[in-house]
Amino acid sequence: MPRSSPSADRATPERIAVAALAIVDGQGPGALSFRTLAARLDISVASLQRRCTDLAGLLDLVTDHLAERLPVIAPGTAWTDATEARFTALYRLLTGHPGLVALRGSRPWLGRNLLARLVEPQLADSVAAGMTPAEAMTAYRRMYLLTLGSASFVDHRDPVASRSVTRTALAALDPDEYPLLAGHVAEYLPVVTDHEVYYGALRHLIAAAAPAAPPVARTHPGARVPACGTGESPGSIPVSVRKPCGCDERRT
Repeated sequence: MPRSSPSADRATPERIAVAALAIVDGQGPGALSFRTLAARLDISVASLQRRCTDLAGLLDLVTDHLAERLPVIAPGTAWTDATEARFTALYRLLTGHPGLVALRGSRPWLGRNLLARLVEPQLADSVAAGMTPAEAMTAYRRMYLLTLGSASFVDHRDPVASRSVTRTALAALDPDEYPLLAGHVAEYLPVVTDHEVYYGALRHLIAAAAPAAPPVARTHPGARVPACGTGESPGSIPVSVRKPCGCDERRT
């Protein structure tokens, strides 16, 4: 039986991904190369290339390794809760590795684990909730692009540095020409690295995309539904009308 070489044992996908992330997180995205990664793994560059082929393949391997950390949502979870859980988990994963986000740039975030943990179940839940496939993909893309963009433009691991860069840029502005930008720097700086900017925007997108609840069925045509004790409205097809008291009256 052929025996695996020590080099092959050290070039497993998991070891490669862990080592690559350690380089990027510790030394920055510019430090990652096949040569530095092969040296860290104590293997040849050729052995590494047999696993990854090129930088794009390496980044795909690392991304898919990270995607294993995305949650598996329990069946029956409400659509809004499942959606928020998936995308906030992705956001935390991305903000934890800003160097990897920078390296990937415009490359699509694809891979078996990402498709299985995020894309496919999110689309399946949306279709099951009443969306068409096109509507489901549109909602997914909006939330995905919000998440990726929010993680791409700020290094949340170093908020002090991020605020310092913003402060320097705003301080250089002419207050006569940019009175709002130059005149409220202290108020703007906390917002630059505030995670709630993302979470609030995500909740707005989820609320806007949430499938409408099915209408309440009548027991028979012509049934009458009382509203707040202020009278009854006849009809066979309910339409919600907001009453001054805050509840809904069903009318035809």
